[in-house]
Amino acid sequence: MNVSVYGRKVNKQNVNYYLELVQILKEFGWNPIIHSDLKQLLIKKAGLPESTDEFSSHNDLKSGIDLSLSIGGDGTFIQNVKFIRDSGIPILGVNTGRLGFLSNISKDHIAEAIGLVRDKKYVHQERSLIRVETERDIFGEDNFALNEITLQKKDTSSMITVHASLEGKYLNSYWADGLIVATPSGSTAYSLSCGGPIITPGCQVHILTPIAPHNLNVSPIVVPDHMPIKLNIEGRNRSYLISLDGKSHSIRQNEEVIIHKADYMVNVIKFEENNFLDTIRNKMLWGKDKRN
Repeated sequence: MNVSVYGRKVNKQNVNYYLELVQILKEFGWNPIIHSDLKQLLIKKAGLPESTDEFSSHNDLKSGIDLSLSIGGDGTFIQNVKFIRDSGIPILGVNTGRLGFLSNISKDHIAEAIGLVRDKKYVHQERSLIRVETERDIFGEDNFALNEITLQKKDTSSMITVHASLEGKYLNSYWADGLIVATPSGSTAYSLSCGGPIITPGCQVHILTPIAPHNLNVSPIVVPDHMPIKLNIEGRNRSYLISLDGKSHSIRQNEEVIIHKADYMVNVIKFEENNFLDTIRNKMLWGKDKRN
């Protein structure tokens, strides 16, 4: 069994977890294939053998990989999706960061989690992605996101206007700092911090959440994800920012942006005792009262 391993940081706090993970995989008779940048860090800081197999792009993972491990926070998990793409490889996220809605397996339970995978005591939770089209094909083949696409102002304090249409019908003009279009996975990210609703995985929807809207009666809206969303920006500047899961480029005024649901899903490994509702309740501290 071939297992890809992706992570971005190696420090005193997490280096032992990487070593533990590699050791467990080898004890199971599985072959770890480590991202090239991570491999060099582990060689330097932890004495990882240079003979360890590696990958450096999504082309290396198109076939022959049975499992992908993401070690870090949700940002690391999202970046790992850029390598997985439409390969169907299931992803398990181990959280060495802070909150972790996607990477929600505690770093102290690595051995237990890998053991459950070996014993096939898990399910695949499908997560939808969004795909964006722009006139100049700004993002190229990286035109997809697990969490959200964001249009926002750039180098100015002035608000912008984002015109939005849904399946060819005019929806609204958002006078704000920007607009977020999020997937259910992204509902617990940037959209949530701007007042958007939490959506459970599996819901076939997109969320449009304005960023600091000037129109006080404008609220986030949830729409079916099979309906394409068309956006364009007006404002005092000539260029603005368009971001896909944090990767940003400049976009021109009135340049049309069309958002679709991607034509494939990402398989996230979940265990029976570690479901989305438990994660939300624990991470958001629901029901917690410091007075008691």
